[in-house]
Amino acid sequence: MIQRQTEPYRWEGVDVYPYKEDGTHFKTITRQTLFKGCDDMPVEFRYFEVGAGGHSTLERHQHSHVVLVINGSGEVLVGDEVSPIGMHDLIKVPPLTWHQFRATKGETLGFLCLVATDRDKPQRPGEPEIEELHENDTVATFIRH
Repeated sequence: MIQRQTEPYRWEGVDVYPYKEDGTHFKTITRQTLFKGCDDMPVEFRYFEVGAGGHSTLERHQHSHVVLVINGSGEVLVGDEVSPIGMHDLIKVPPLTWHQFRATKGETLGFLCLVATDRDKPQRPGEPEIEELHENDTVATFIRH
């Protein structure tokens, strides 16, 4: 099976959805599910696009995932490190690790994300976790919640 690209960062038969159904803990981000898994490959392959100045949710979960940047650049928080990211960078997010993606360079940040189909729901930080994250000045300046 081939799923053809119909225009830049859009694929045949794949709908573009809001990142999440509701909430104010993210900004200017969409998602597309390119592959929904099958019996011998229980993974989802998704494309997220963060508009200039946008960001994903600050979250963690019990599952790990891998992200590959294929459009633009920005920054990412993984654990207690904030790093610049750009085309073809591969980001590994371990289980139960706080992470957030931001399009910080005035351009779109687009990335592919591979996760298991059977996974837990994301956890958002409460006040104690926010206080702990704010102990690191670089992280405190970066995060949006």
